[in-house]
Amino acid sequence: MNILFTGASSFTGYWFVTKLAEAGHQVRTTFTRDSAEAYGDDVRGQRVRRVAERSKPLFSCPFGSAPFLEYLKNERVDLLCHHAADVTDYKSPAFDICSAVANNTRGVQEVLKLLSRNSKAALLLTGSVFEGGEGAGSEGLPAFSPYGVSKAATADICAYYCRAAGVPLGKFVIPNPFGPWEDARFTGYLMRAWSNGDVANIRTPAYVRDNIHASLLALAYVAFAEALPATNDGFRRTNPSGYVESQGAFAGRLAQEMRLRTGWECRFECARQTEFDEPRIRINTDPVNGVALGWDEAVAWNKLAQWYTP
Repeated sequence: MNILFTGASSFTGYWFVTKLAEAGHQVRTTFTRDSAEAYGDDVRGQRVRRVAERSKPLFSCPFGSAPFLEYLKNERVDLLCHHAADVTDYKSPAFDICSAVANNTRGVQEVLKLLSRNSKAALLLTGSVFEGGEGAGSEGLPAFSPYGVSKAATADICAYYCRAAGVPLGKFVIPNPFGPWEDARFTGYLMRAWSNGDVANIRTPAYVRDNIHASLLALAYVAFAEALPATNDGFRRTNPSGYVESQGAFAGRLAQEMRLRTGWECRFECARQTEFDEPRIRINTDPVNGVALGWDEAVAWNKLAQWYTP
């Protein structure tokens, strides 16, 4: 397929583009900045440069912009993967929902009008398990944050205009991915602490979450993307699931795998969690069959260890 992909500078975007390209698809990636060098030398900049080697990049080309629309006018696109989202201060209660939604959906009517010229084209939108109503869990499945609200609103707007344009829509809902090329989050914190010989302190061990290897998630994404243009019902959703367990249990799983591969002690302590600012349980619902996708769990753990080994 000829694929147009937004949001390739992100951790999951990097993995999705890499696996799409490895599967033989022609991937055109769009970036908001004017060059790969403009992303700096941190892990994000490194991802961008690697993505640029695996795809055909379009710089200064945000979703819905004039250059973006011009590309759609002149090129055949079989699948538009809209993975990008406004994440500015996404952890802050002051996150600007309205601005984020406007950026995520700018020009969406014209985008879909142009996409629909190919009668077999489809839109693949990335969602998050932290949106209100997504996945399974506790407390009535509320949105985790203003960012989660913006993602759900973006999905609703895209669904409405896809129906109007007659463009099939797929929603790929992401849980908690981890792996090489990740940003500094829970897994990264544990790995850095252990590589320094420190005892990791887990402050929220009671939360039940859905952690999944990025390599497995990406293969699930490719399989979903390949099936989407053939859909006849107008809408498909998948909620790929990995290790469903408490964060304390996941830390134990990670420690066991890394002791085998690194020789580190991988010590950690779980605090007694008394505050629950987030829902206690939030997970996805569709277990991924890695064997059927040609995925090797041991290899994935090996590569994670290699990524963090000095």
